[in-house]
Amino acid sequence: MSRIQKFFVAIFPASWAKSMEADSRRWFLKCLQCGYEESYWDLGGIRWKAKGNSRTLRHCPQCGTRSWHQTYLKEPGSPDS
Repeated sequence: MSRIQKFFVAIFPASWAKSMEADSRRWFLKCLQCGYEESYWDLGGIRWKAKGNSRTLRHCPQCGTRSWHQTYLKEPGSPDS
């Protein structure tokens, strides 16, 4: 868990912390070059009660290139799940 995650988990009520983690685990960043994806929570971030599908320019740990990563919400039961 990253420092920011530990901080918010410590100050929020347990139910909020669980909701924050669950929401963050459903949000993913996907490399538009190779298709590698990772959840916000696993990256050390928080995306709680969020909307929108932004793009972020970052280094991909799989293909090693600096490429655009699409943010998207992976719904339970979707074909991507």
